[in-house]
Amino acid sequence: MGKIRLNGVNKRFGAAEVIPALDLEIEDGEFVVFVGPSGCGKSTLLRLIAGLEDMTSGAIVIDGKDVSNAAPGARGLAMVFQSYALYPHLTVAENMAFPLRMAGTPTDLAQTKIARAAEVLNLSGYMDRKPSQLSGGQRQRVAIGRAIVREPAAFLFDEPLSNLDAALRVSMRQEITELHRKLATTMIYVTHDQVEAMTMADKIVVLNAGRIEQVGSPIELYDTPRNLFVAGFIGSPKMNLIEGQEAQVRGASVIGIRPEHLDTVAEGGWEGQVMLAEHLGSDTFMQVETQAVGMLNVRMDGEVKARHGDKVRVAPKVDKMHRFDAEGLRLVH
Repeated sequence: MGKIRLNGVNKRFGAAEVIPALDLEIEDGEFVVFVGPSGCGKSTLLRLIAGLEDMTSGAIVIDGKDVSNAAPGARGLAMVFQSYALYPHLTVAENMAFPLRMAGTPTDLAQTKIARAAEVLNLSGYMDRKPSQLSGGQRQRVAIGRAIVREPAAFLFDEPLSNLDAALRVSMRQEITELHRKLATTMIYVTHDQVEAMTMADKIVVLNAGRIEQVGSPIELYDTPRNLFVAGFIGSPKMNLIEGQEAQVRGASVIGIRPEHLDTVAEGGWEGQVMLAEHLGSDTFMQVETQAVGMLNVRMDGEVKARHGDKVRVAPKVDKMHRFDAEGLRLVH
């Protein structure tokens, strides 16, 4: 079981409040991603759950037990860090065995747990190797294996893919997602990469200056962002945010239009000039400078014949617009 509940959790460093009091529920077996820009408090919040930071006030409850004052090792959680933190002089098997040895686990049981974790992570053929003989992705799998053998109530991942190259990040995203499916254990994953959040999460928690801006599934956040911060943060390329007359005629202070919800048209719309065209085969991304509403990000399906300097007209799909009031909150259509 791995249900986690935060009640009024607050953290201050002296006079600086980095986590204003917040409430959050994470259901047993969920894959929850904390996402937000650098310095938003996501890693601090994870460390509070893990017990690596002391709360200023509030309560953390895991499976009905208040662990607010419990030591990290008594919370039944396992953490995987950005750095692999492997012992270079130990083999893969010895690294994975280390937490079990420290816990006094009988040798036969420890070996069974290690063999099971190695099989799940496709590490069975590497057990006698040292970390220096492994790739970055393999080292990260060893770090995850060291967490799996503890059979925790929940796994906590603190930006575990940051040290990997782009191709390995994609591969490891898939592996961690598959691992969650196999283990059916609660996982909390911290990242600043909203693509990771959108592709991995059951539920996303968007953080900004320590505050929770919105909680929901990836599609909920994408389709119905509750405010301008979420609208601007979730989605790649970013949502176009337009102020002024064009927003006011639609009864809003700001309107938002996703790049894929702009079409090129022969008449009407906004006239502009292509400033950048990126041809990816499956998609064409353009930046179009318009006099009416400024620079627009445009995403078109397939190959579109466009290059720098071309004149185009783009028009929004009105039924896909997002409207926000003067406070930056979503207006219900």
